[in-house]
Amino acid sequence: MQSLFHLAIHVTDLDVARGFYGGVLGCKEGRSTDTWVDFDFFGHQMSLHLGAPFATTLTGHVGDTLVPMPHFGLVLALPDWQAVAERLKRAKVAFVLEPQCRFAGQAGEQWTLFFTDPFGNPIEVKGFASLTTVYAT
Repeated sequence: MQSLFHLAIHVTDLDVARGFYGGVLGCKEGRSTDTWVDFDFFGHQMSLHLGAPFATTLTGHVGDTLVPMPHFGLVLALPDWQAVAERLKRAKVAFVLEPQCRFAGQAGEQWTLFFTDPFGNPIEVKGFASLTTVYAT
């Protein structure tokens, strides 16, 4: 079964959201009203609605770094991950966790980075040399 993921989150300003998700991340804008806007978030449907973003705490462990929980994100092929990482660096987005490799040489080797959108919504982006190893143990 193949499917698309749908995620709806709160933002406090739709124009700022358009600048970040459309401009910085390069997501194509879809339908919208005065209170929400849809984006093609790397092949998935993301709806950004006006409201208070969800609360997070730094309780997730990635190595020695605490990362925001809950969070959402992407799993990409490594070349696509590298392109997103470079795009974020060029836009001078502050990283919660700088781009880095985890589990080097092990099953499930992955590249990861964490950042927040302008509203504090935490996003993780993972990259894999082969998407067949996403669940490798």
